[in-house]
Amino acid sequence: MNRLPRVLPAVLLLLCLTACGAQPQQPPAPSDPTDPTPIQEVEETPPAPTAEELAAQVVEDLLSSMTLEERVGQLFFVRCPAEGAAEDVEAYHLGGYILFGRDTKDKTANELIQAIQHYQDAASIPLLIGVDEEGGTVVRVSSNPHLRSEKFASPQRLYALGGMDRVLADTREKDILLQALGFNVNLTPVADVSTDPGDFIYARAFGQDADATADYVSAVTGQMRADTMGSVLKHFPGYGSNADTHTGIAVDDRPYEDLVSRDFLPFQAGMATGGDTTAVLVSHNIVTCMDPDLPASLSPAVHRILREDLDFDGAVMTDDLAMDAVSAYAGDGAMAVLALQAGNDLVLTTDYRTQIPKVLEAVENGTLEEAAIDAACRRVLRWKQALGLLPVEPDA
Repeated sequence: MNRLPRVLPAVLLLLCLTACGAQPQQPPAPSDPTDPTPIQEVEETPPAPTAEELAAQVVEDLLSSMTLEERVGQLFFVRCPAEGAAEDVEAYHLGGYILFGRDTKDKTANELIQAIQHYQDAASIPLLIGVDEEGGTVVRVSSNPHLRSEKFASPQRLYALGGMDRVLADTREKDILLQALGFNVNLTPVADVSTDPGDFIYARAFGQDADATADYVSAVTGQMRADTMGSVLKHFPGYGSNADTHTGIAVDDRPYEDLVSRDFLPFQAGMATGGDTTAVLVSHNIVTCMDPDLPASLSPAVHRILREDLDFDGAVMTDDLAMDAVSAYAGDGAMAVLALQAGNDLVLTTDYRTQIPKVLEAVENGTLEEAAIDAACRRVLRWKQALGLLPVEPDA
């Protein structure tokens, strides 16, 4: 039997009674301005830190935990000594080693890998391990047939054989080989503009005009960045036709406008493409339009131009301070102090056992500001972080 006719009236009656008993809604009373009860605000959740902020925190936390000796040591990217290399990493808190032909000669790949790992094991902060593997006349690794069957060709040769595709393939091969051996920095590309075969730097340069050289430098640093290999743009502000600074002082009298419109272009291209994996090496040439008295590597004026006019905030390093072109500029022998006062972040030298104590002494007597040490060390640590040597997020 259908029960709907009996149920429906009951439901309707219930609804009616409910509606009749309901009270109309009153609008909320206006707030009393004299009421002391505070209005509680809902707290907003702060935004999560960005990847850049987390990475910066890692660097700042590490920097704040380091002693002065440790911070100073990080500023030395030095020639690997023939003896006691691992012991010196620990004793001087070195930032890194650069290996030369002597250090790779006759070694098998495994022997070189083990040697580099031995240095890294001695370091509390991972080392920069660098080498000059430009191709052509400067080949510290591929000159050893145990490590590669033939030497890497020069950029000019590669481009003549297969254009930029060949250059990039060669760069990629270098990165893979060097990283497999334990290197994380290749001191290349040469960003100097040279079109005259008579120039000292010509054989190492791309050998074409400024625009073509800028394209070459951009392509190489971009590939190295993709491979997480540290690149070094050299030799700022541009070598030009200067003489060899390994053997004496070279004076560059070109007008500043020439440097801006020509020599700076490859460096700016490399900075833009290489980003945070790229550093800049400053030459020992005296560039009179920038500083008539000091080599570029020791000149605050040159470093101001690099920082302010070219807006470069990455790691800046000297050329080797053992070169004759700079040997006379520190009467007390404190070449590294002059280099850091000028604005360098990394000192390239053989004589670190003497230079590090001089830097510490300069900080202690006020000749060198500790803030300058911190700023330089921060850039070095950021470079290491970009190369995967330091974490990008704080420990949980």
